[in-house]
Amino acid sequence: MNLGVEFPNFTAETSKGKITFHDWIGKSWAILFSHPADYTPVCTTELARVSSLLPEFEKRNVKVIALSCNDVESHIGWSEDVQDYAGQKGDLPYPIIADPKRELAVKFGMLDPDEKDKEGLALTCRAVFIIGSDKKLKLSMLYPATTGRNFDEILRVVDSLQLTMNKKVATPADWKSGGKCMVLPTVKAEEIPTLFPKGVEVRAVPSGKEYLRFTPQP
Repeated sequence: MNLGVEFPNFTAETSKGKITFHDWIGKSWAILFSHPADYTPVCTTELARVSSLLPEFEKRNVKVIALSCNDVESHIGWSEDVQDYAGQKGDLPYPIIADPKRELAVKFGMLDPDEKDKEGLALTCRAVFIIGSDKKLKLSMLYPATTGRNFDEILRVVDSLQLTMNKKVATPADWKSGGKCMVLPTVKAEEIPTLFPKGVEVRAVPSGKEYLRFTPQP
């Protein structure tokens, strides 16, 4: 699936009832992330981390939803373990999609051929899809089953995506919210005073080309 295309709508059963994806997103951003299986170690740490970080996602107007090939009953039962590991009380505060027939996993390219269940069927990898309020795909990442995701990095990416969607800047390597940004190459010199009243610093390079233009975060 290419970046910038509308993320397909679908209907699915979840741990919190049946949803239609686009209706569930509403006017928010969304993160759809898959995990290989319920009642497994790395997946438990991941979903627990998302539960703990949910207030941070909500600050950014981002809804989160998980997915695996397990059924709803499995999701609901496992959620208690996830919340316990997270040190949280009550039900898991976000839904988990049940995809036992692997229809969505196949549709979205989430299956990991190297990871199989006891029946020999491929399991979902650790996919991440970030979807904007316009329902378009902004970012996708695929991780193998053996590598747990860094959800602080995913929050950082959301900050960058939301900033650069509305401002004529890009974020450099290792950028964090509040750090210096880079002026887009398409911005002309005469536009800088209006667009960047805080000023722009040009980093000199041997080529003499003035393309490394830094500015405080707008």
